[in-house]
Amino acid sequence: MSDPTRAARRTVLAAGASVLAGGVLTACGGADETKPSSEGGSAPTAQNSASASAPASAPAGESKALVKSSEVPVGGGTVLKGEKLVVTQPTAGNFRCFTAVCTHSGCLVNKVEAGTIDCPCHGSKFKDTDGAVAKGPATRPLEEKKITVSPAGEISLA
Repeated sequence: MSDPTRAARRTVLAAGASVLAGGVLTACGGADETKPSSEGGSAPTAQNSASASAPASAPAGESKALVKSSEVPVGGGTVLKGEKLVVTQPTAGNFRCFTAVCTHSGCLVNKVEAGTIDCPCHGSKFKDTDGAVAKGPATRPLEEKKITVSPAGEISLA
């Protein structure tokens, strides 16, 4: 004969685990998630709407300017923390753009100097010309992003 106390304890533990798992899954959200709008309806979140991340001031098919070319020093670069991007100008007129998220542990890089894009967390350095690892612990390069430079000197994602 089995112990009724043990069976009841298993049932309670299983039910608790189920409730906890449901709460975790709800917290993670999903692709159909919406948030209430101030008008009483529901508005799409950035997770499920491509237009939610598009800049409101950019015409259809164009990207908002990230930075002016005059703000990116020759032989250096500019870290755009909000966009999680870094724009470099290794030589005059040669602009490159990379993700600013270090491939080692996900920290944001914080500066560009002496030919490298530097991560403050563990000392990884990446070449400002192609995003390749110049010094570890990172083992993978920064992802390059395609950009355009307008005649007015505005740098945008392509």
